[in-house]
Amino acid sequence: MSRTDGLTTEDVEFLARPLLGMLAVAGAADPPQPRPVWFEVGPDRTIQLFSLRSSPRMRRLDRDPRASLLVPAPVGERERWVAVTGRTTVHEDGVDELVTRLAGRYWDLDERADDLAEIRAADNVRVVLHPESVSRTSF
Repeated sequence: MSRTDGLTTEDVEFLARPLLGMLAVAGAADPPQPRPVWFEVGPDRTIQLFSLRSSPRMRRLDRDPRASLLVPAPVGERERWVAVTGRTTVHEDGVDELVTRLAGRYWDLDERADDLAEIRAADNVRVVLHPESVSRTSF
């Protein structure tokens, strides 16, 4: 396992694939409860995702902005994962564009147009994870 302060070029290439990440947030008396999320790496090497404004995740991030995203390689590939930990910021802008980009990354939009419209109609916010520590392994 190796650790750095930010994402490497190899991390960015791996994370550019349509993989699910498991997001865990701090800010609760209970232990973190990771949930699968769509995400993308921005040009500034932050991680962007979206969430319902009213979700338990967002209430926790309001209390404590720390989060961690773990992205493993799919079964059948050599073992590999990248874990990004840092503080998050929440943004009102760019949500619809992010939702549309991510849906296009994970779905065939011709087949899932109604689902995309439903997600875009929800009260979502854009969450940006600013990497402070990145761990990775492969074997």
